[in-house]
Amino acid sequence: MTDTTFLAPDEPVDLDNCAREPIHVPGSIQPRGVLLAVTEPDLVVEHASENLPALLGTSAEEALGATLDEVLGAEAAGAIRTHLRTFGDLRSRNPLVLPVPTPDGEVEVDVVLHRTAVGERTLLVVEIEAALGPRPFSFPNTYQAVRGSVERLNGAHSLDELYAVAAEEVRTLTGFDRVMVYRFDAEYNGEVVAEARRPDLNSFLGLHYPATDIPVQARALYEKNWIRLISDVRYTPARIVPGLDAVTGEPLDLTYSVLRSVSPIHCEYLSNMGVAASMSISLLRDGRLWGLVACHHYSGPHHPPYGVRAAAEFLGSALSLRLVARSEEDELQAAIAASETLDALLTASRDADRSVADALVGRSRRRRSLLDLVPAHGVLALLGGTTTRLGPLAVDGDAEALGRWLARQDGDVVTRDALTVQEPALAAALPGVAGLLAVRLPDDQLVAWLRSEAVQDVDWGGDPHNKAIARREGDTVRLSPRKSFEKWTEVVRGRGDPWSDRERLSAEELRSGLVETLLLRGRWEVHAAREVQRALRPAALPAVAGWSIDARYEPAAAGEVGGDWYDALELPDGRLALVVGDVAGHGLPAAATMGQLRTSLRAHLLRGDSPAEALGWLDRLSRRTLPDDLTTVAVAVVEPATGAVELALAGHPRPLLLGTDGRASVLDADIDPPVGVGTGLPPTTRASVPPGGGLVLFSDGLVDSRDTRLRAGLERLAAAFGPDATVDDVLAACRDEGSVDDVTLVVLRRVG
Repeated sequence: MTDTTFLAPDEPVDLDNCAREPIHVPGSIQPRGVLLAVTEPDLVVEHASENLPALLGTSAEEALGATLDEVLGAEAAGAIRTHLRTFGDLRSRNPLVLPVPTPDGEVEVDVVLHRTAVGERTLLVVEIEAALGPRPFSFPNTYQAVRGSVERLNGAHSLDELYAVAAEEVRTLTGFDRVMVYRFDAEYNGEVVAEARRPDLNSFLGLHYPATDIPVQARALYEKNWIRLISDVRYTPARIVPGLDAVTGEPLDLTYSVLRSVSPIHCEYLSNMGVAASMSISLLRDGRLWGLVACHHYSGPHHPPYGVRAAAEFLGSALSLRLVARSEEDELQAAIAASETLDALLTASRDADRSVADALVGRSRRRRSLLDLVPAHGVLALLGGTTTRLGPLAVDGDAEALGRWLARQDGDVVTRDALTVQEPALAAALPGVAGLLAVRLPDDQLVAWLRSEAVQDVDWGGDPHNKAIARREGDTVRLSPRKSFEKWTEVVRGRGDPWSDRERLSAEELRSGLVETLLLRGRWEVHAAREVQRALRPAALPAVAGWSIDARYEPAAAGEVGGDWYDALELPDGRLALVVGDVAGHGLPAAATMGQLRTSLRAHLLRGDSPAEALGWLDRLSRRTLPDDLTTVAVAVVEPATGAVELALAGHPRPLLLGTDGRASVLDADIDPPVGVGTGLPPTTRASVPPGGGLVLFSDGLVDSRDTRLRAGLERLAAAFGPDATVDDVLAACRDEGSVDDVTLVVLRRVG
């Protein structure tokens, strides 16, 4: 049944341990009927209830070891044998209406049959109730009796109407003074959502009851045995003789018994409410307890016959089906609406003319937003390196703190509904937020829905924290908050409305779609960046007499386009300008920045500025128009006739100078900080390329990686050059699998 550790047989039941009470093996029954447990197929009695004489005139001791023929008479026993041979599912064919001999003559009784496991054996449990009073229903006409009730249930147009109809119909059917429909939340706290009652009774409609009112083992029984009657809450239990099985040493399992004795704590609870008789009908969804129809009687014991109870159980089954159908219909409509919203958001997110963030927040009234997908009081999104906020609750939220917290959580979709209690540090970074539904996306991106505190006045049927009150009042009056049954209101604070399964599923589906969108957009950006980079590279390298120029560019190993560029152009005075630059970052933004800087640098060099002056102007431009970008640049201007070199570096690696033998050495040159944070006037370094020598400019991706330090990379690059080494030979020798950056190499050689 459950993982509960049950009480020892001699341990008394009290308020603290009632959740551990082994209610499926009580060792006794309610005395409105008698019980026999017999072997099959010989039908020899192994257990009997001690109240057997009240109905059959035979003591339990006399019945033990006897056959059903001897205890019930040959006619009744024969009918039971025929029933056992005919039907496999006994419980669905209950009851048998049979005559049995009693001290007062032959009496018609309801015989209810089921089988129970006893170790490796199976016993047949025979429960017998005297057929007292009017008997309006039999097994064949049960549906006819409740057909009108079922039609009313089918005609209900809302859950509230469905609840109300069910309560009225069950009360009409069973004659109880009060009938309530309970609905359970996810934690099994109950709420009375419908009620039909005697006019003079006070209403319980809208009251709540804590989950402790129905312990876990009781819920398990409700899921197996759908109806339970206590015809008199003040009954004296009738013990089962013998109490323990002779073979297993275990008590008889009465999970499916209709006469099973109930917890004394529960009877006391009902008595303190003034209830004299009680009946409950389980409402199930997918085999799980969803709610209860609870029936109370106040004017004395109440014993509706088995046929009436079977009709009520049938009505409960019909109600369960209608509740499931109505819930599924509501869920389907919600799912359709969520799907339409999700499709609209994902379609918008793939619009190349808009950012993903703009597509999701719906900045136009005609467009849907994330708040249409999952209702909340705000959305905080960290996408593409920028924070986007929607709704008043997101204004003061710290997206970076949220991102750090989310990175430490398990799973890609995380929910909280009491943030100040569950995550106090995060709550401080998100003022006013009580509930959170966060979605983790690649590259530390995220989307989070935020909910504010939902202050609730919960009307309890008595103080739900009743144990402490019971102890203060002593042992004479236990469960006293239920005795008066006055409403007790608790203000629940610090919690947001709980996130539904539908909302969580919508968030998961959004994440799946966004991952595809981000991947698709990444491909677009890579393609666009490559096109920009290709367009900005020189269509042809200058042909200068007595000199050769060779250049190569390779993207990073992951295929992501970076901000590297190179340039080579003849200046109006006949000199040759070489440039290698590297914008920090990757993708289209880096390529766009590269294009602006390349064009500006070309313009300054063509008007006659020196390398240092050109970089100084580039630094000013970057500060004013590209304040968030960081770029390193090497600019060299060479006099072809003499080989004289004028060099300026802004945060860029020093070039290599090739000697007449083709061997390379690092040029000793001063370096200014990168463009955007430079001095505005970088230092100038002068050198000379001898005949047969050369000048090598490169980006740091060639010499620096996760696996190679800068000094070692420079030594490797210098060693790769030699008298016959080509540019491709050098790249092959220096290619580094640990590099995550793109590689640029420009080699200028002077004919020997």
